[in-house]
Amino acid sequence: MSDTMKDLSHDLETLSGEVARLNAHRFIRIHDSTWRLMWFNFLRGLAFGFGSVAGATIVVSIVGFFLNQIEVIPIIGDWAKQIAAEIMNEIPGN
Repeated sequence: MSDTMKDLSHDLETLSGEVARLNAHRFIRIHDSTWRLMWFNFLRGLAFGFGSVAGATIVVSIVGFFLNQIEVIPIIGDWAKQIAAEIMNEIPGN
């Protein structure tokens, strides 16, 4: 019984040391304030939103460019040309 108590006591001390080390970690110290955590998540959301919009814009532009180049398939080629014309009409200065 004494060995089990010693093992349990050692495990508890090890766990306590790990929790103390985790609490001293930079990530935990940065997020110890509610306002700081909300600010961090706000900026993270802005960056995610901007990245999503920029990425989607690039992908749609590339797909539109390649669809515009397809003239072998009349339906898709005409449809892509109409979309390209509409886009060009909406751009200020054109």
